[in-house]
Amino acid sequence: MTTPDLFLPLQLALHIILSCVLRVAVAQNPVNTYAPTVNVNCPETSSLVRIFTPQSQVLNASEADYIASRESYVISNAWSNWLGNASDIVSNLETLQGKFPRIGIVIGGEGYRTAQYGAGVLSGLDGRNDTAREKGTGGLLQVASYLSASSGGSWLLGSLLMNDWPSLQELVYGNGGDLSSWMLDLDLIVPSAPSVDDSNNQAYWGSVLESVESKANNGVPTSVTDLWGRMVSYHFLNETTRDNFYTNDTSHGAGQLWSQISLLPNFRSNTMPFPIVAADSRQAGSGITTSVPLNSTVYEITPFEFGSWDPDLAAMLSLQFAGTYLTNGLPANESACVTGFDQASFVMGTSSSFFNAVLNVTDGNFGFDANSEEENGMNFLFNQLSSHTPSSDVKDAANWPNPFKGINPVTFQDSSSDWLELLDGGSNLEKTPLSSLMVKARGLDVVVVIDGSADDSNYWPNGTSLLTTFERISSVLSSSHQPMPPIPGTAAQFVSTGVNMRPTFFGCNLTEGQPTYPMIIYLPNAPPLDGSAPATNTGDTQFSYTSMFTAVFINQAFWNTLGGFKPNTTSADPDWGKCLQCAAIDRAVTSRSDFCSQCFTQYCYDPTDPPSSSELPGRQFAFVNPDPGGLTKVEEWLERNKGALAGCIVAVVVAIAGIVGFIFWWRKRRARKSRYSRVHELREDDEPWRYYDSHSLELEMPRRMSIS
Repeated sequence: MTTPDLFLPLQLALHIILSCVLRVAVAQNPVNTYAPTVNVNCPETSSLVRIFTPQSQVLNASEADYIASRESYVISNAWSNWLGNASDIVSNLETLQGKFPRIGIVIGGEGYRTAQYGAGVLSGLDGRNDTAREKGTGGLLQVASYLSASSGGSWLLGSLLMNDWPSLQELVYGNGGDLSSWMLDLDLIVPSAPSVDDSNNQAYWGSVLESVESKANNGVPTSVTDLWGRMVSYHFLNETTRDNFYTNDTSHGAGQLWSQISLLPNFRSNTMPFPIVAADSRQAGSGITTSVPLNSTVYEITPFEFGSWDPDLAAMLSLQFAGTYLTNGLPANESACVTGFDQASFVMGTSSSFFNAVLNVTDGNFGFDANSEEENGMNFLFNQLSSHTPSSDVKDAANWPNPFKGINPVTFQDSSSDWLELLDGGSNLEKTPLSSLMVKARGLDVVVVIDGSADDSNYWPNGTSLLTTFERISSVLSSSHQPMPPIPGTAAQFVSTGVNMRPTFFGCNLTEGQPTYPMIIYLPNAPPLDGSAPATNTGDTQFSYTSMFTAVFINQAFWNTLGGFKPNTTSADPDWGKCLQCAAIDRAVTSRSDFCSQCFTQYCYDPTDPPSSSELPGRQFAFVNPDPGGLTKVEEWLERNKGALAGCIVAVVVAIAGIVGFIFWWRKRRARKSRYSRVHELREDDEPWRYYDSHSLELEMPRRMSIS
């Protein structure tokens, strides 16, 4: 055997070893933990679905236990910490032990805007914020039993949960340790540069696509919602920093499951309100590209269950087995279950999946209000997804295998479908998912509505979300949900009364003989009280904010939350914090204090004597960009790329030095060559000194004479 022949077996062995190593490396790529696990043994039970009626609805046992433990061991102390001696509010706080109102908070959604608005408001309600606590508003978050969100609000909620309930300051801006920041300056779709060909964009998209393909390779159909959720996770979940943003060094949130929230330390200690994410649906196969009807099923996702309280369905699935095909609550066989489908990023993506309204599934093009960079990026991503994954009939909605097939065939719109097509939680115009907290079994006394909707031409809310909930409860959910309190009858009335521009209490005075409704504390996004330029009314499709922009945005939302309003002035109300406490505790007291009565006169909506928008003078409504030149974005880019820039600067300096040195050398060489050439051309009888002036003669002649 010759020497080359000896190498062939070694080369073959090396090739096999390298192939195995590469296969293992690909299989262990962290971003691929996004793929669900299929063919899992199902639990031994008669049904994986619990079914009820509006009359027999009952909370999931784990949810009920959580609420009972939180209210018994956490909230009772939180009330005392928030109210202090409460001398102006209630005569004897100790008599209310065990009778405190049950409070829920709901955060509406529309992208980055509402994630930031919600963060600013929650920070103003958080007892961990010293300024908010001093103003009297900080503490409401600690006494809340529920926190519901949809769309951009779900991004905020998911970020809070998966980072184990940090303060809002740490969550948004980082803590210098295990929390980086939201990094909203990195565009959600094209984070590196406005070019599809940019290498960092390609690395980012490649990682996102690889996650989604891993799901498709396990036989689970995907859609643009999977891409969307994975991009959201880079900005809101943990494991992503500026240093690893464009790498696959971490999973970037892949593998983090909504059903594993119950394992988090702050959940186990009942520190956080019970979380709920809402999503709308369209009837499978309908292809609706506009707002869905009010009777379309609305779903919720908690750490324990997925399903709907709507009377047409009234059924829940254990969230751990979401992604499993079921018929009448049963799998096809004992090993047909799926786990790991409830990825946190997919839950957040599902609740914000607005692509039925912007994606043309025929040509694969998106419409993002003249944001060409984002359009090009999404077009590229969608085309890559379509060419690398099995075809699916539904690409513009979140695909959820239907676990409720065969249930309530007369009333449930998707009883005969294999798939559920889930959409953005505001697809039915209920942009704040209030109805999830109005479920009778949850028995809430007070609901705080954080409304960051963009309803009018200046992107401020006009009450459309509350009006939609009112109509939906009245026409579809009257048997399963609590009634709504009295509110203005139209969006025009919300505007004319001014309640869309300042804190308002709805339902202060229960009407005797009518069903009990919760009080609603309405906190709409509004211009700054002092008349300064507003920065919180941005568009739905603004996919990046500089650090300065985010700071100004959240600061405005925060101070509005602390300020309340004083009629006919541009000043904050120094009593607003205590007035908020009055509203929160009101359902538990038998008679209001004089102070609280005064607060209610100012903040309650009385349909028989409505307020007027004229009480809110001096407001600016037109958006003003607080960072118009994007200067902080340039600074951030310079900071991120300072290493590369330093290398470039050194290279440029070296290059310039080289060029200058070459020029000097070339000019010197040229001069020397010219002198020698002229000397060579002189004849013997020439008189070379004639070419010099008298001064040169003294210098040059002796030199020539010495040579000769």
